[in-house]
Amino acid sequence: MKELFAILVGAMFIENFVLSKFLGICPFLGVSKKTSTAVGMSGAVVFVMVLSQAATWLTNEYLLKPYGLEYLQTIAFILVIAALVQFVETVLKKMLPPLYKALGIYLPLITTNCAVLGSALIHVERQYTLLQAVVFGFAAGLGFTMALILFSGIRERLETCDIPESFKGMPIVLIAASLVSVAFIGFAGLVIK
Repeated sequence: MKELFAILVGAMFIENFVLSKFLGICPFLGVSKKTSTAVGMSGAVVFVMVLSQAATWLTNEYLLKPYGLEYLQTIAFILVIAALVQFVETVLKKMLPPLYKALGIYLPLITTNCAVLGSALIHVERQYTLLQAVVFGFAAGLGFTMALILFSGIRERLETCDIPESFKGMPIVLIAASLVSVAFIGFAGLVIK
């Protein structure tokens, strides 16, 4: 149980995929303009990350390893993740059309979100069990959610601030993202025993 807690805290804070590993920057910058879309995207990413961890673990353990096909991990994992994203996209289109429209192009981009693929490759590298891999995916998704929602609040606040003309738009967004990232790097010294 202690090991699962360490994986949970580590993936959320110490090794936050967006703010420490700099994975998943495209949706982080693209969907963080409004908190409502950030919440929707975060939910979709958490769902896909949890399912993809289980699916990629099973694919690796029961399809790739027994036949000596570990060198196909990246391709196999991308295919598994793409299938899961298509499933999420179909469900959102049928059940939550406004969210589906708000996410726009960023929803299919979860397929190529390097945070989702990176988490799958990391859990294989660390030789996690199925439960550990799922907890890792869930925690990484929660860390992504925390970063995205925190940053969307900052971006909404920046809309009302008096910013010099040369910093308006993407320059102030990148400066704000770097400051949030620096704050999270402070968790790097945290040791869980």
